[in-house]
Formats: sequence, structure tokens, C-alpha cells
Amino acid sequence: MATAFKSFVAVVFISAISFQSCLVNANFNTDTYFNWGAFHSYVFGNGEDLNLVLDKVAGSGIQSYNSYLFGSIEMLIKLVPGNSAGTVTAYYLSSKGDYHDEIDFEFLGNSSGQPYTMHTNIFTEGKGNREQQFKLWFDPTTGFHNYTIHWNPNAVVWFVDSIPIRVYRNYKSEGIGFPNRQGMQAYSSLWNADNWATRGGLVKIDWSRAPFTAGLRKFNARACKWNGPVSIYQCAYPNQVNWWTSSAYKQLSWDQQGKLKWVRDNYMIYNYCTDYKRFNWQMAPECSKPQY
Repeated sequence: MATAFKSFVAVVFISAISFQSCLVNANFNTDTYFNWGAFHSYVFGNGEDLNLVLDKVAGSGIQSYNSYLFGSIEMLIKLVPGNSAGTVTAYYLSSKGDYHDEIDFEFLGNSSGQPYTMHTNIFTEGKGNREQQFKLWFDPTTGFHNYTIHWNPNAVVWFVDSIPIRVYRNYKSEGIGFPNRQGMQAYSSLWNADNWATRGGLVKIDWSRAPFTAGLRKFNARACKWNGPVSIYQCAYPNQVNWWTSSAYKQLSWDQQGKLKWVRDNYMIYNYCTDYKRFNWQMAPECSKPQY
């Protein structure tokens, strides 16, 4: 009887703290801060909008006050228009330290008239080299588009306007890294990467077109707030409040799988799992596993 009571108390405790942890209503004014370049970037629209700016002096970046473990992190982004060659607009989650976890969107600028390259990557305990790249099927500079990182104990899914473009499943039980033990903050930045971003660094930034501006809107973290190591269990505990643990999110629907295939068949331009020369045929173990 005592054991059963203790188990009941533990469940109530985990559920209660999970409920507290996932009530996240993000706003740029209250939930993020500039970690560099604040002197020429700005928040407006009651905290709903933010402009990142890059000029010859500096770029700019923000990060969330809170760290998160599981849920959905969403941002509406309008990328730098015109000749954005050499610039990178980044939007990602990351923990800290040498053995950090990280989930990335990066948008590599282009010469006028050329499509952006959308770069994705995932790090687990400091190990990355899992890049996949895509060309976008729309002009990301004429309006805002939704970029979402959905992350639960089963998988990480990258979405663009609700269309899944990439899945990384949890095979940690088989010795393959997965980000499920570190809280991550949300970041976004606009910076000078003309040593590599456009055609491998061959095309440099045209500073006569500065300042460059990327628009961010409606940062939304529907996610479990990290409260230290206890969150490893609280945020993964399957209950109604931890909505990302629902069976509906364990695998993509048939419709989502069809959209994912469409994107990957038509717009993927690089996949680390098929770059045999780079890895000397020693491919990452997840490359031989089903991801969706």
C-alpha cells in the first residue's frame, strides 16, 4: 500500500510540474534578449515583431531566456531580400558546453535572382556532421513563412509552413545520439558568413547594399520549460499536458509522409547520408535506419 501511495504521489508531482512547465507564451520583449548587435536591431508591434540587422560593423542575434525540452518552437521569418550573398540567417535550438545538443535551420544568402539554400543540422552531445540542405519552393523574402522545430521523445521534425522536410528518429537505445537530456534555448541571428555561405565563399557580401534586414514574427514556444535534470523525466512523461507525447506525434501521418517525400524528391540538394566520399563510406549508423 505504501509503495502504491508513493507511486501515486510521484505521478501527481510529475504531472503538476509538467503542467507548470509547458505554459509558455513567448514574446520577444519578455522572453528573449539581444545577445549581440542590440544597438541597431529592434523589437516592435507589442513584442510580436523583431528585425535583425547586419551591416559592416556587426550583425545581430537574440536568444530566449528559457531553455526547453520537447515541444514545438515556431517562428515566422522573412529573409533578407535582393542580393543577400554571404549572409546567413540562423534559427536554432542549442544547449551549452562542449557536449551540447543543437537543432538547426540556417538560410544561406544568394545572389539576386537565385534561390536561398536552407541548411539543417542536428548535434547530439557535441557531434554534428548531419547536414541536409534544400532549395525552397517559394520566395522567402516577400512574406513571412512558418519554420517549426517539433521535438519529442520519439523524433525531431523540421517543418516549413506545416510541411515536414526532415525527420531524425530516436535510436538512442541502439547507441545513436538523440537530444533528450539537455534543455535548449532558442536562438536567431543574422551574420556575415561570406567565407563559406554562398558558393563555398566565392561570392562575397556586397556592402553597398547594407544594411541587411531579416524579419522575425510571433516567436512561439509551445514547449516544456527546462527546470534542471528533473525535467528529463517531467517533460517526457506521457500525459495530456505533455501533448507532444501523444500517439499522434509518434509518427508522421500518411499525408505528412507524402508531403515529406515531395520535398525530398524535388528540393533536397544535399544529404550527409549519401555523401560517401566525404565520410569514406563510413556512414553514420542512423543512415541505415528508417526515419519516418
